[in-house]
Amino acid sequence: MSSELQNIKNRFGIIGNFPALNRALEKSIQVAPTDISVLVIGESGVGKEFIPKIIHSESKRKHQPYIVVNCGAIPEGTIDSELFGHEKGAFTGATATRKGYFEVADGGTIFLDEVGELPLQTQVRLLRVLESGEFMKVGSSQVQKTNVRIVAATNVNMMKAIHDGRFREDLFYRLNTVQIDMPALRERKGDIHLLFRKFAIDFAEKYRMPELELDSSAVHYIESYAFPGNVRQLRNLVEQMTVVERERNVTVAKLAEYIPMDAHLPMVVNHTQNHQKQSDFGNEREIMYKILFDMRNDLNDLKSLTSELIKNRGTADLSNQEKNLINRIYTPETQQTANANSLLYFENNNNNNQNIQNVQNPTIISNSDDSYEDFEDIEVEENTPESLSLQNNEKDLIIKALEKHNGRRNRAADELGISQRTLYRKIKQYNLEE
Repeated sequence: MSSELQNIKNRFGIIGNFPALNRALEKSIQVAPTDISVLVIGESGVGKEFIPKIIHSESKRKHQPYIVVNCGAIPEGTIDSELFGHEKGAFTGATATRKGYFEVADGGTIFLDEVGELPLQTQVRLLRVLESGEFMKVGSSQVQKTNVRIVAATNVNMMKAIHDGRFREDLFYRLNTVQIDMPALRERKGDIHLLFRKFAIDFAEKYRMPELELDSSAVHYIESYAFPGNVRQLRNLVEQMTVVERERNVTVAKLAEYIPMDAHLPMVVNHTQNHQKQSDFGNEREIMYKILFDMRNDLNDLKSLTSELIKNRGTADLSNQEKNLINRIYTPETQQTANANSLLYFENNNNNNQNIQNVQNPTIISNSDDSYEDFEDIEVEENTPESLSLQNNEKDLIIKALEKHNGRRNRAADELGISQRTLYRKIKQYNLEE
């Protein structure tokens, strides 16, 4: 390790020897003498705020202002005024002219933390500052110049934000002239105990108490924890235990009270959980549609087969496929097994979904946009028991749904899993109008 890097760690109290951490610090030292923009990428709590401090302290601007702006903490309606200032009377409450951060920090460095939270309108203004060093106060038509070094940081997936239209691609590449990646604490397992000891010493001095010490088993325990909150979470843990615990020797049992064993599993944040819940019903409907269309195809095949038998007065030779069709439809054991299997599948897969009712009578299910053909349009012989049974069950279920919701058709349609337009047509078809 170079002496310059070690000096930076000592000055800023940075603990650890993980290669990715050293690389981030080395890049900060290398870019500091220049004026190029830097974007710091890393999860929340990894210590991204140290990078702009190092860059500013090692630059020619170190004697000029250094301003930190938390972009996510400033309301959207006032952030332009905070960054660029405003003229008197520019908006309600603007009783005097005010300088913005870019005017105050002229000649120095601005650290834009959580830059991914900037509104799109503010992003346009920031892009102009980066390209030409020019800005205008809110409510002013006069262009002002500023000479500011910008270092930004974010824990947002910037490429996804660009794809979603929440961040300008041109601004991203202007900010990201040099990218510095800060590693998560779970990647720095060898540094966890060192950080624990550092925080234990600091808080023991702050609260005038003996410092905490981990036994060997507790060291292994804490190093196996994922720390989703990174260094910030570890620091808070040590501070809490320093104040609360009387025993200074920390064991696994005591440590488990603060970070339980089940918390050792890597934390997976499911950003699509709500979308998954919404899509479960759609997936099950697709399966039901498949079952229904298979039934329709069987009925059509049976109709054709019956018509052929009538023409030949029962003398036609049946193929194996036609015999299997008859057995599949008319053999009671086969029909019962199929119904049982279908019902079992939906019972096992719909425990958390109350939107699907009476799956053993699926003919009421219809696509919301009516893109599927209704089953009442299938021409079947009048004496075919399946058609009459399905129709009667459909009518009964519609009546029950309307009674359950006191005639409210929108809620009845939701209960049945069909569109309101389909329900209105069914009500008219079965003469159920009040």
